[in-house]
Amino acid sequence: MQNKITRVLIVDDHAMVRRGLAAILQTQTDFELAGEASDGEQGLLMYEHTLPDVVLMDLMMPRMDGVATILKLRARHPQAKIIALTSFSSDDLVQQALQAGAVSYLIKNTSSEDLVRAIRTAREGKRTLAPEAADALIHAVNKERTPGSDLTQRERDVLVLMVTGLNNADIGVRLSLSTATIKFYVSTILSKLGVSNRIEAVVLAVKHGIVEISS
Repeated sequence: MQNKITRVLIVDDHAMVRRGLAAILQTQTDFELAGEASDGEQGLLMYEHTLPDVVLMDLMMPRMDGVATILKLRARHPQAKIIALTSFSSDDLVQQALQAGAVSYLIKNTSSEDLVRAIRTAREGKRTLAPEAADALIHAVNKERTPGSDLTQRERDVLVLMVTGLNNADIGVRLSLSTATIKFYVSTILSKLGVSNRIEAVVLAVKHGIVEISS
C-alpha cells in the first residue's frame, strides 16, 4: 500500500536553506514540495494557493516575521500544521512560536532524520520539540515561578526603597518621579508579587532576595 503523500511548504528568507530543505524532502517518497516562500507575506499567499499538509517556518524574516505569520496563518486556517524551524531557541521565542500556533519547534542544525520524523509527526498533529526548545520552555516555567522575575528595573528600584521603609512621596523624591507615578508602580509591584499590601511585598522581597539592599 502506497504511503499518503505529505505536501510541505518551505518559508525561509535564505535561498540556500530552502534548497537544502527541498533536497531533504526529495529523499522521501512520501514527501512532496508544495512550494517555497522567502518571507511571511509570500508564505501566506503561497499557503492559500497550495494548501500544504505541513509548513516549515523560519522565525527571523523580513517584512513579516515567523511568529506574526504563524498567528495570521492559524487565524485563517486553524488546521494548519506548522513547524517552527530556526537558528534561535530563546525562552521568549520558543513560547511565542508555540503560543502563536506552531505544532513543533526545531533548530536548523537538526539532523535530516529528525526533520523527516518531525514532519510526519506534525502531519498527525503531534508535537516535536528540539532539546534546546524543551530546555527553554522548562527555564521559562521555572522563571515564571520565581517571585519578582517579571519586575522591570524601575519597579525593582521602587521596591528597594519600599524595603528601606520610605513612603510614596519620599520614593518619588529619591527617583525624581511624581507621587502618583510611584503609587502606580507600587500597585503594579503588589500585583506582580501576588500580595495585597506593602508589608507583604517587603517581606516577600527580603525572603526571596528579589532585590539587593546596600548595606
